[in-house]
Amino acid sequence: MLSTKTLALCSSVVGLTLAATNTTSAWPPYSPTAAPIFQLSADSSIAFYLEEALSLANWGGANSGEVLRIATQIIPQDFESVYKAFYYVAEQTYAFAESVDKTKDPVSAREAYYHAATYYRGADFYLHGNQSDPRLISLWNQQTVAFDKANALLEIPGERFVVQAHSEDIGDYQAIGVFYAAYPGQGPPIPTILVGGGYDSSQEEGYHLQCHQILSRGINCVTYEGPGMPTVRRTQNIGFVTDWWSATLPIVDYLATRPDVDMERLALVGISFGGILAPLAASHDDRFSAVISIDGWYSAQQDFEGLFPDEIVQLFNASEAEVFDEVMTSIVNNASYPSNFRWVIGQGLFAFNTLSPFEWFTRLGKMTVSPEIVANLSMPVFLAKGEDDDETGTQPEIAYEKLTTGRPNGVALTYLHQFNTSLGAGEHCSIGAESQLWAAVMGWLSPIWGDWAYANVRQ
Repeated sequence: MLSTKTLALCSSVVGLTLAATNTTSAWPPYSPTAAPIFQLSADSSIAFYLEEALSLANWGGANSGEVLRIATQIIPQDFESVYKAFYYVAEQTYAFAESVDKTKDPVSAREAYYHAATYYRGADFYLHGNQSDPRLISLWNQQTVAFDKANALLEIPGERFVVQAHSEDIGDYQAIGVFYAAYPGQGPPIPTILVGGGYDSSQEEGYHLQCHQILSRGINCVTYEGPGMPTVRRTQNIGFVTDWWSATLPIVDYLATRPDVDMERLALVGISFGGILAPLAASHDDRFSAVISIDGWYSAQQDFEGLFPDEIVQLFNASEAEVFDEVMTSIVNNASYPSNFRWVIGQGLFAFNTLSPFEWFTRLGKMTVSPEIVANLSMPVFLAKGEDDDETGTQPEIAYEKLTTGRPNGVALTYLHQFNTSLGAGEHCSIGAESQLWAAVMGWLSPIWGDWAYANVRQ
């Protein structure tokens, strides 16, 4: 039963929401061509996720026709319709992969398994507001099985690994990863890039969006997950930790044991929220020769506050934890609120492994590129920004200012690159324009690695 104060605040938020979504108000009606990228849904949050799934078609993770078909079955602000649309196609695609004779046509089977894994992840994406939903486990198991079957059919399969880790926040746990070698066998040491996702992304998705580009240049690619990330959150029931370096330190220890890794040319990439996690990790490990933050934040808490009505921000700042929890919890599963608002809260609770929005938002605020973190970053840092990235706003610019003024030689060591809407790269993480993104990143890395000349090993 919601308190009178909570109901009053909810009514205030509902009023703001209706004003924002009413097509007769000052806000324009849905217009796909008015967005930086053509929207596949009148729901901007779902439209972005569909764009993300569609972008995987560039790198073997989906078929564009399948994603466009899925888009026709989704109802704006209806999270169950997202599940149903993706799950139907996932099941049909997986069944097709199983029917292929893998000894005669491993390519067809591999592609179908990868597509099915993507669609199982899509079915799961908007369900996190209910942490007791059994589909959160079953869907993830299905995506993992499909992905691993595809991986086994690669010319050089990725190697899954597990390392023991310890966090001051939660104690002992296991960080996980997949090592994708650019060349078969245990060859000579070559440059290697460690890739981490963010608030919601999986290392399986990272294979398509990041590793394809990295491997094609003859560079090893390693994906990883720590607490709060999709697989670790589910299998170990642990959320994000403030001492993120606890996940990466043992992974780098593992990489140092491999004869095919050039430890003098080891870079760390963080995608989206991972753009905070990467600097956190590198501030405690000078073995990284460079850090790349792709559309990351200086402070995600600071940015997310822009989604909330002033009344809710005031509640948090006044430490009204009980009322804050009631209001935020009431929003998550109420389809009258904007999808992005609901999803940010629900995903945050899930990823931080808590049922208290106040606890989630408090812990989120502790994960920031603070002056102490900046002062400990001795290596070059690349900051990416999408011109019309409405996820991070001006956060990359804030991070740039902190990194240039808060450490010795900061101007020379920090580079901010804007990706432009006019060329289709202006969305969050330049979704769908990964070739532009990685051309800039790899061009920046080459002189840092002694003018390294990239190979052309995968087309």
